[in-house]
Amino acid sequence: MAKPYEFNWQKEVPSFLQEGAVFDRYEEESFVFEPNCLFKVDEFGFFLTWRSEGKVWLRKSKLFLLSVRMKDPKILAALEAIGKSENDLEGRVVCVCSGTDLVNISFTYMVAENSEVTKQWVEGLRSIIHNFRANNVSPMTCLKKHWMKLAFMTNTNGKIPVRSITRTFASGKTEKVIFQALKELGLPSGKNDEIEPAAFTYEKFYELTQKICPRTDIEDLFKKINGDKTDYLTVDQLVSFLNEIIEMYEPDEDLKKKGQISSDGFCRYLMSDENAPVFLDRLELYQEMDHPLAHYFISSSHNTYLTGRQFGGKSSVEMYRQVLLAGCRCVELDCWDGKGEDQEPIITHGKAMCTDILFKDVIQAIKETAFVTSEYPVILSFENHCRYNDSFYSKSLNLFGDLLLKQALESHLSRPLPSPNDLKRKILIKNKRLKPEVEKKQLEALKSMMEAGESAAPVNILEDDNEEEIESAEQEEEAHPEYKYGNELSADDLGHKEAIANSVKKGLVTIEDEQAWMASYKYVGATTNIHPYLSTMINYAQPVKFQGFHVAEERNIHYNMSSFNESVGLGYLKTHAIEFVNYNKRQMSRIYPKGGRVDSSNYMPQIFWNAGCQMVSLNYQTPDLAMQLNQGKFEYNGSCGYLLKPDFMRRPDRTFDPFSETPVDGVIAATCSVQVISGQFLSDKKIGTYVEVDMYGLPTDTIRKEFRTRMVMNNGLNPVYNEESFVFRKVILPDLAVLRIAVYDDNNKLIGQRILPLDGLQAGYRHISLRNEGNKPLSLPTIFCNIVLKTYVPDGFGDIVDALSDPKKFLSITEKRADQMRAMGIETSDIADVPSDTSKNDKKGKANTAKASVTPQSSSELRPTTTAALGAGLEAKKGIELIPQVRIEDLKQMKAYLKHLKKQQKELNSLKKKHAKEHSTMQKLHCTQVDKIVAQYDKEKSTHEKILEKAMKKKGGSNCLEMKKETEIKIQTLTSDHKSKILGDELITWIPPKTQEIV
Repeated sequence: MAKPYEFNWQKEVPSFLQEGAVFDRYEEESFVFEPNCLFKVDEFGFFLTWRSEGKVWLRKSKLFLLSVRMKDPKILAALEAIGKSENDLEGRVVCVCSGTDLVNISFTYMVAENSEVTKQWVEGLRSIIHNFRANNVSPMTCLKKHWMKLAFMTNTNGKIPVRSITRTFASGKTEKVIFQALKELGLPSGKNDEIEPAAFTYEKFYELTQKICPRTDIEDLFKKINGDKTDYLTVDQLVSFLNEIIEMYEPDEDLKKKGQISSDGFCRYLMSDENAPVFLDRLELYQEMDHPLAHYFISSSHNTYLTGRQFGGKSSVEMYRQVLLAGCRCVELDCWDGKGEDQEPIITHGKAMCTDILFKDVIQAIKETAFVTSEYPVILSFENHCRYNDSFYSKSLNLFGDLLLKQALESHLSRPLPSPNDLKRKILIKNKRLKPEVEKKQLEALKSMMEAGESAAPVNILEDDNEEEIESAEQEEEAHPEYKYGNELSADDLGHKEAIANSVKKGLVTIEDEQAWMASYKYVGATTNIHPYLSTMINYAQPVKFQGFHVAEERNIHYNMSSFNESVGLGYLKTHAIEFVNYNKRQMSRIYPKGGRVDSSNYMPQIFWNAGCQMVSLNYQTPDLAMQLNQGKFEYNGSCGYLLKPDFMRRPDRTFDPFSETPVDGVIAATCSVQVISGQFLSDKKIGTYVEVDMYGLPTDTIRKEFRTRMVMNNGLNPVYNEESFVFRKVILPDLAVLRIAVYDDNNKLIGQRILPLDGLQAGYRHISLRNEGNKPLSLPTIFCNIVLKTYVPDGFGDIVDALSDPKKFLSITEKRADQMRAMGIETSDIADVPSDTSKNDKKGKANTAKASVTPQSSSELRPTTTAALGAGLEAKKGIELIPQVRIEDLKQMKAYLKHLKKQQKELNSLKKKHAKEHSTMQKLHCTQVDKIVAQYDKEKSTHEKILEKAMKKKGGSNCLEMKKETEIKIQTLTSDHKSKILGDELITWIPPKTQEIV
C-alpha cells in the first residue's frame, strides 16, 4: 500500500545560476583552455551547461557531478603555462568534479572574474548537487530530464538534429519507425532534418516515446481491470483497483470531473512520484539519532586512499573527498614517514609499492568535505607507522580546528558512548592510546624537551602491535604482510628513552645521535607509534587487542573496540554468534577485508550486519555487489552514514541469533513476491536481456541466483517478460533484508541494478529505476513489476488468516442462509432452532462448522446439546451466539491437519530412505578403506616373515634368534600402527569381522 507522503525532490535553483555567468574554462583531461564561456544551470537543476562564441552548447548531468570546491593545487601549473599567475588565481577558481563512479573522475576548472562570483557559485552548485532525493525521482521525471538533454543538443543553427533522436531510440527499431512516429506528431522527420526547440515540447516527446516504446504491458493490465469493455476506467472501477494496491491517488481535476481515466493517464500515474517503489520518507532523516554510537551501523571505508589494487595501486587525495561526500563516516589513514629530508608524513599502503600522498593534503580534504552531505561524526581510523615528526600531530591535525574532538564530552564521562547528535560536526580519532601513567610521563618529557629549544626532537612512544591485530601477528600479516611487530616497551626501555631525552636537553647527546638511536631502535622494534599528543585526543574509539567476548563483557568499557579481518570475524560468528551480537550492543567493532584481496574486491557485508557490527569497512573504489548492497542500504535515513540497528540488536534483555531459522520474538515475518512484467529503455543496442531477483538478509532469508526471467532476444528497448511471480516465502527478519533487481544482457554483462531495503518497500505495480554499478542513476532504464508484501503464514494456517481478513467469506452455511433469509425480509426471531441431527444435510453442515471452528466463525454444531440451547437463549436476548471452546481431538480430525500430517509423514519416510541409502554408501566406502589397510598389513607382515625365513635357512635357526626377535617387534609395531589407523578415524564406527584379528 502506498504511504501518503509529500515528496519534493527538487531544490530551488538560485536565480544567478539560471541567469548564468562568464568563466574561463579549463578541462584537465583534454588540456583544453577556453576563455569567456557562459555557464548556466537549468530551472530543475538537471544540467550544468556552457558555451563559447560560435560553438555548440555542452553539458554535464547534475546527477554525475560529484563535488564542487574552490581552487585545486593541480590547476596552478597548467594555468601558469598559459600566462595565469598564482596571485591572479587566488580565490577565483571553481573545481567541478564529475564521473559515473568514485574513481573515474574528470575535472573542469572555472576561472571567475572575481572571488565573490566564485564563492557564490560554489555555494549555489553545492546546494543542488548534493541532493539525495534527486536519485529517486520517478520515471516521468527521468523522461523530462532526457527531453531537456535532447533540447540542449542543438547544432550551430540552434536546432535539434533528428539524428540525435534516432541515436537515442534506435534499439531494436529501424530508423523508419522513428521517422514515421515524428511524422505522425507533425514534426520534421527526414534523416537530415532539424527540429525547432519550441516545437519539440515535452508532450510531443512523451507521445514520441509511447509510439517508439508502446506499453502493451500496461494496456493488458488496463484491460484486465476494466474487463476489456471500454477505453477508460470509471471512478468505481479505479477505486476498486486502487484499494488493492495503494491508499491514495488524486487524479487530474479535469479527469476527476469526467469520472474517467484513460490508459495513457493510467500509465502516467504508474510512472509518477506518487507510485514510487519505496516509502519516500525513508529517504529523509527519519530515525532517532540520540542512541549510543554502538547502536548504529556506520558507513565505513577500508584503505580509503587507494583507487585500485592493494599492491602497486595508486593513492589519491580525491578519494577521501568523494567517499565522504558519498556519505561514508569512517575513513582509514595509513601514515608513514616521507622520503625527503624532513620526512614529511605521507599516506600509502606500506611497502606494497603503492604511490603516496601527503598527510597534510588528506587532512585538508577531510576538513573540506567531512560535513557537506552529513553533519554526523566522522571517524578517522589511524594506522600510524611514522617514526617521529611533531608536525604530524600538531600542525597537521590542528588544521581541523574545533572540528576535532580533543576531549571527551563532560556529559559522557562515565556514561555509555555518546550519540550521533551529541557529536554533530565532530571528527573522532580511532587509534591506540597510551596507558594514563605512561601518557602523563611522556607529556611531561615532551614539554621539557620543547622548553629546551626547537632543535630538540620529540619523544615518540612505541606500541606493541598494529590496531588491526586482534589475536596474533600472523593474522595481521595476512592483511598487511609488510608490517613487522615488536614487543611493548618495558619500564627500563622507557627510562632509557627518558634518559636520552634528558641527555639531549643537557647537550650531552646530539640530535643526530638521537635520530640514529631512534632509527636503530625502530629497525628492531615495532612499526606502530603513539605520540603522547595524539594519545590525548583519542576518546570514544580506543582499539584494544581482542581477548575474548567474556573478557570484554567483564571489563564493560564501552569506548574500547576491536578490529577483525573478515576471516577472523567469520570464525567468531561461526562459534560465538550470540556473544558477538551482545558485544556489539555495548561497544563498537570494525571489520576489514582479508589480506588476500589484493585486487581490492569486497567481502559480503550482510553477514556482519546480521551480527550488529558497526563499521563494516569496504573498498569503496570497487563497485561490486558488496559495495552496491552497502550503498543501497545507507541510502536510507537521509544518506547520513548512520542507520539505527533494530530494537532486538540494541536491548541487553533480548537475545538474538543471526543464524536463527525461526521468527524473532516481537518481529513479524513477511512473504514477498515479485512479478517482473517488462523493461523500458534498457539499452540502445539490439541485444537480449533477462532479469535476476535476489534477496539478501539472514542466512535463512538469503536467496541468490534462483529467480531469473527468460531471455528476451533482440529487444533492449521494451522487452516484455511476463514471468510468474518469484516468491520469497518466508523472510523472518524484514528489517535486515534487501531486495536486489538486476538486468543483464545476453553476454551476462550487467546493464543496471537496484538495491531496495525490504522495510521501506511498497507493494503494488511499480517502476523500478535502475542504477549503474557505482549506484549512480541511469537516465531512462526501468523495470515494471508487481510487488506483493504479506505477513508470513505457515502452511495449514492460510484459512485462518483469510477468515480474519474477510470473515464474510467464511460464514457457515447456516449463517449464509440466515443472511439470505434476512434479505428477503425474514427476521431472525422468526426462525426456530431445531436439533442438528434431524436430517442428513445437517451432517454436512456439521462438518462445515467443524472446519470453520478454527476460524472466527460460529461452531455451534460441535456440542449440539448444550450449545444449541444456550445459543437459542442468547439469540432471543442479545441476538448473538457464543463461540464454544474447541477440543484438540476435534482439531485433529480436520482435513487440513490430516493432510499436513500425511505430508510430514511422507517427508519423514523419504528422509529415512535417503539416510539409509547414504549410510549404506558410507559403510561400503569405509569397508573398502579398511580392506586396503588390511591388505597392506598382510603384505608387509608377509614380507617380514619371508625375510626371516630366508635368513634362518641361510644361517641356521640357532644363529637367527636375535633377528627373529627384531622381526616380531617389527610385526607388533606394524600391527599397532594399522590398528590405530583403523580405530583412530572417528568416522569409522563399524569394522568388518575379517579385520577384527588386527583390532
